[in-house]
Amino acid sequence: MQHCHDINKAIAIPAGARKIVLVGNPNVGKSVFFNALTGLYVDVSNFPGTTVEISYGPLGRDVVIDTPGVYGISSFNDEEKVARDVILDADIVLNIVDACHLERDLFLTLQVIDTGKPVVVALNMMDEAKARKRMVDVDLLSDLLGVPVIPTVATRKSGIDQVKAALDSARPGIIDHELAQHLAALQNRVAKQGDALLILEDDPHVAEYHGVEPGGMREEIYRRRRRRVDDIVRHAVKEECAKVSFRERLGQWMMRPFPGIPILMAVLAAAYWLIGVFVAQTVVEITEEVIMSQYYYNFIMRLVTRFIAADSALGAILAGEFGLLTMTPIYLFGLLLPLVVGFYLFLSAMEDSGYLPRVATLTDRALTGIGLNGRAIIPIILGFGCVTMATITTRLLGSRRERVIATALLGITIPCSAQLGVIAGLISPLGPGYIVIYVVTIVAVFGLVGRGLHRVLPGESTHLLIDLPPLRLPRLENVLKKTFHRTWHFLSEAAPLFALGALLITVLQLTGLLDVFQNIMAPVTTGLLRLPRETATAFIMGIMRRDFGAAGLYDINLTPVQTLVALVTITLFVPCIASVMIIFKERTWKESAAIWAGSFVTAFLTGGILAWLMGWLA
Repeated sequence: MQHCHDINKAIAIPAGARKIVLVGNPNVGKSVFFNALTGLYVDVSNFPGTTVEISYGPLGRDVVIDTPGVYGISSFNDEEKVARDVILDADIVLNIVDACHLERDLFLTLQVIDTGKPVVVALNMMDEAKARKRMVDVDLLSDLLGVPVIPTVATRKSGIDQVKAALDSARPGIIDHELAQHLAALQNRVAKQGDALLILEDDPHVAEYHGVEPGGMREEIYRRRRRRVDDIVRHAVKEECAKVSFRERLGQWMMRPFPGIPILMAVLAAAYWLIGVFVAQTVVEITEEVIMSQYYYNFIMRLVTRFIAADSALGAILAGEFGLLTMTPIYLFGLLLPLVVGFYLFLSAMEDSGYLPRVATLTDRALTGIGLNGRAIIPIILGFGCVTMATITTRLLGSRRERVIATALLGITIPCSAQLGVIAGLISPLGPGYIVIYVVTIVAVFGLVGRGLHRVLPGESTHLLIDLPPLRLPRLENVLKKTFHRTWHFLSEAAPLFALGALLITVLQLTGLLDVFQNIMAPVTTGLLRLPRETATAFIMGIMRRDFGAAGLYDINLTPVQTLVALVTITLFVPCIASVMIIFKERTWKESAAIWAGSFVTAFLTGGILAWLMGWLA
């Protein structure tokens, strides 16, 4: 039987395959297990009727399905509803728990056991538990739960093979005696134990599906489950008083204004040096100016002109100023790819270290002033990698109001990694004064837009509730794997749009419509913004890809002031096509159209004011 959602509509399950479902709280290492079990053969699909994505991949003849990190399988949010439906349809549940936080994680473990599903528990992060002098009696824990418990250190692949072997020994666990009686009574009307449990726990969706009234026992079941968790931990865990380590102290310092803010400034400075200085100048000088602009360009021009006249329409499309075989690969692989790799390396290292949740805690008070909480810093930081993916992650925010504010800020004020790298490469030679003006302008617009939306949108914002994983040194393997997957996603998304943008610009150029558009835009470009008329071409390119538009400024002769104005305008300009599509998918049409139109107005108005101020100061 199925509930509100049908997993078989989201995932093609081969005949005879077992559905092995990964379940766990956030930050327990579930993704490491998923990658270890499935390798690179992973698919991602939106669960039917939701915006929640689930990943799945093969393990031999079986299918491993990942679920969102949750604290329970009730119906408090979309993530829990999806986890609930996937678990109720599972053949085996692999529950990942953090050995350092059994008091928290075992509540979900017992709830899954209460569904009657065969379960294996992977007791992860045993190394960190040992470092904290927290000893877990694994055999006793297994006896108390009634299911196999395997100690693991997933980041080192310790215990992974044992977990795979234990899947064949998965079995239903021990259920509270009183709860078992209630379940048995209800199963006369409801066939499956998991359904009976959720009806007793007042899940309205499951109760409605079966045409019965909710059981009204949620609070009682939760209290008894909590007492049982405490009892299990008291018997199975022995903890000595350990000295607070330097890593723990550093993690605490990162969340305080001092030295948390100086640490954050140092991290951002390191990011700027890596992406804006080393990659944007040193690496790109080799990849774009030498490898692509010289060796590749000369090779492709000789090849194309051997068969096609360079001054023909086809020659212009393939190898002209905006050619599909010239400018597109040169910008994509020579200029943007190194910048994207540099950003994702840095971002993946911050994620793997456990620093991002601490940044969320540090910035909570500041973001409250614009209607968000500290959790919003995660999609904001991800937006500096890819606004498209960051827009999807706004789902983790607690209210529709917060999601609208965050989406608008991402769409208007946050430059993606590729665009940021191009901006850094263009503005760095101008000196620190121009860099400060650029940053202050973008931050001011960010604050004004956020504050304005905070005032006009109805509703209340939620408070920050976030897990703090242990602070640790990033693992090179994890960082490289994340960087590879994200970079591949960028290339697969950007390459077709770059090609489409280049084709569009060339067609406009060949038909003379590009000059027409530049003349139409002249009151804005040459009048309001005080820029050369050909910068209109960069704005057309920016509609396809923001970074493509910024890269288009490289070939225009601009003064330092014009460069500053152009970069501020192109930063605030409309999101690229991929981001716009995701915004319209995630938000309502009315909200999405307002964000898209608002980016036009904000970009040109801010650029015009800045051009006027810089001219007046000069």
